[in-house]
Amino acid sequence: MSINTSEHTNRMPAVFIGHGSPMNAVADNPYTKAWEELGKTLPRPNAILVISAHWYTNGTAITAMQKPKTIHDFGGFPDELYQIQYPAPGSPELAKRVAEILAPQDIFLDKTEWGLDHGTWEILVRMYPQADIPVVQLSIDGSKPAAWHHELGQKLSSLRDEGVLIMGSGNVVHNLRAMNWQNSAAEPYPWALTFERFVYDNLNSHEKPHPLSKALDREDGKLSNPSPEHFLPILPILGAWDGSEPISVPIEGVVSGSLSMMSVVIG
Repeated sequence: MSINTSEHTNRMPAVFIGHGSPMNAVADNPYTKAWEELGKTLPRPNAILVISAHWYTNGTAITAMQKPKTIHDFGGFPDELYQIQYPAPGSPELAKRVAEILAPQDIFLDKTEWGLDHGTWEILVRMYPQADIPVVQLSIDGSKPAAWHHELGQKLSSLRDEGVLIMGSGNVVHNLRAMNWQNSAAEPYPWALTFERFVYDNLNSHEKPHPLSKALDREDGKLSNPSPEHFLPILPILGAWDGSEPISVPIEGVVSGSLSMMSVVIG
């Protein structure tokens, strides 16, 4: 679904992926097939910078190791998930470049502690199964207001001209307590649908501050996101928009009543 159209440029796109369950790393469904298609149709990046909902920190950190480990940051899933490794190389050079762009903000260059969590590898194992593109993760600073995350994307947008695919990984509706775990096709809650629609309607907003930076103040926003970490990764992706590029929503759908799989492509 296209929201806005303009001439294509040589910039790398920026993408937000609704990642859903870790099982999407191994399941065949319309969402994982769409991820595979994105991997084939997007320009091939020189490197990938991922902002994952699953690295939520006090302060901002970035992975700066040569060989990031595959982190299985979940419990109670089949053994096959824990066997998955995504041995993509890291890029200390990109980590340093991000730190330079974000200066004078203090960025912790993490060389030992984190790696690639499932918010990153469950998507990339489908998009780029060869694991041959350098991947760096940037944490979500939970101490900052939502508008700061949109501004972060504005600062990082220059990386798109350097061949870097900027990716946000989360879910715009993410209420695990309300989910119907037995039925992925369960009817979506009305508040999940109205909030997802609000997000869709404001993707290409030129308002300042961006309307989605205040989205979690809405009643349906609070119901859709009891905690903010899965929503916030969409904000830097929208911040990386130049204001006139096409914005598309190649993947839509609410599973299990309260988990939005909506994905967004900028450019």
